[in-house]
Amino acid sequence: MTAADCLAQERIWFDKPRYDEAERRFYEQMNGPTQPRQDTGANSILQDIARARENIQKSLAGSGGGSAADYGELAARMKNLELENQSLHKVVEELRSALSKMESRVSALEKRSTAPTVNGTGPAAPQKASSAPVKDEDEDEDDIDLFGSDEEVDEEAERLKEQRLQEYAAKKAKKPALIAKSSILLDVKPWDDETDMAKLEECVRSVQVDGLLWGASKLVPVGYGIKKLQINCVVEDDKVGTDFLEEEITKFEDYVQSVDVAAFNKI
Repeated sequence: MTAADCLAQERIWFDKPRYDEAERRFYEQMNGPTQPRQDTGANSILQDIARARENIQKSLAGSGGGSAADYGELAARMKNLELENQSLHKVVEELRSALSKMESRVSALEKRSTAPTVNGTGPAAPQKASSAPVKDEDEDEDDIDLFGSDEEVDEEAERLKEQRLQEYAAKKAKKPALIAKSSILLDVKPWDDETDMAKLEECVRSVQVDGLLWGASKLVPVGYGIKKLQINCVVEDDKVGTDFLEEEITKFEDYVQSVDVAAFNKI
């Protein structure tokens, strides 16, 4: 429906200004000129009617343009979606083709690995003939290696691991082992003041075993003229212990009453 059709259906008195003008002249002849305010009111009504018509025409024109723009945008979007759909279909087809080639190659490799051998010479002639198309597929996909590369990498890793273990063992064997040693200070007490302390020390130093080294000694007064022998020694912990020293020294019963450990330090 156009703007003209809408205006045709409206009930508007188009001839009203003419009648107003005739009425004004009649009253002017009867009573003199009318007030200009009435003409102003009539003119304002006509202006409002004209303004309304213009608004109706603008609204109709705007609605038609907007629908055309929306249709154009919708058509552009539909076209873009169709293009994207076509590209996605192409990608899917390529992936399917690659997957089919991969499956055929894997099946061919499985058949080759499980084929029976005759005196270690490999498969028979028909099997070689059947492997020919597989070779063509290998040429098409020479950049993909499924099985051989993994085995080679594993063998190389095992070889390097074994070599490093041997080097570590050799290096550890060359390094001298640490020997745990201790410094012991012994108090050797005689029976009385008449005991020959020189002879007592000689008896103590006569204890000689592997891992035992005697050191300095001195006589320390105890009381009532009695002196004890305080002697130092260095021992290897794995070979000589304090119990062994006490047993060996107390064997000299004529000179030794008791043996005590005065100090024990790890070296």
